[in-house]
Amino acid sequence: MVQVKAIACELPYENGIALSRFSTNDIAHEIVKRGIVAKISGATVWRWLNEDAIRPWQYRSWIFPRDPEFEKKASRVLDLYQGFWLNRPLSPDEYVVSADEKTSIQARIRKHATQPPKARKCMRVEHEYDRGGSLTYLAAWDVKRAKIFGRCESKSGIIPFDRLVTQVMCQEPYLSAKRVFWIIDNGSSHRGESCIKRLQDKWPKIVPVHLPVHASWLNQIEIYFSIIQRKVLNPNSFYSLEEVENRLIQFQKCYEEIAKPFEWKFTRNDLSNLLEKFKEKSIPLARSA
Repeated sequence: MVQVKAIACELPYENGIALSRFSTNDIAHEIVKRGIVAKISGATVWRWLNEDAIRPWQYRSWIFPRDPEFEKKASRVLDLYQGFWLNRPLSPDEYVVSADEKTSIQARIRKHATQPPKARKCMRVEHEYDRGGSLTYLAAWDVKRAKIFGRCESKSGIIPFDRLVTQVMCQEPYLSAKRVFWIIDNGSSHRGESCIKRLQDKWPKIVPVHLPVHASWLNQIEIYFSIIQRKVLNPNSFYSLEEVENRLIQFQKCYEEIAKPFEWKFTRNDLSNLLEKFKEKSIPLARSA
């Protein structure tokens, strides 16, 4: 049994096996081939591996935390979610906004109309479709107030992103706020010091806060985008690109009526503990595929 589990924890191709991942039947075949047992079933292999939750047929992708200031940048974002900036609590007239773009949203025009669900039948979506173009959905999420601001543009870029910023900052309470912290990633439309200068020249109350490279999972707007993906864009069945835009904006209005601040539990201490574990094991920061 120990040898079986050891094989399951190998990368097949490193031993000359033309596989990327093992299945239980693959492992059973390899065990017999190596002369460990004369005969064994895939079901038996599965039962043994399940004792230690070993699942070689599954995998996760990860990204090395290449940003030399990863912990520092991530910690200040996590502090903002807890209502602090530079170890001081935010005042009532300071706000935290999480923003990003969801790019390349297609309008897939199905060659036959989507059929609604019926008794003992699920929704049916035609496999073939025509491409009706694509758009970019830009959105900003007020972390404390659970307010969402969004707009659709033909493409992403500095000018479309600045229009989103203007859309938010021209409204109260942001117009008269003491400070508005904008949490953004390192996309081309809001990257680096040039972005900070551009935004603060027009809106002095804005404090741009960049995430570490490859840390979009720390950006709360991504939670909203995942909701959009599940509830609006999947399955992708539209009659036109205009319908995509209308449905996104309509959903945004409906969602805001029931929205509550996301229950964010991952704190600065959690981050420090996680990075310390990876450091001890000499492995990179992981995330789900």
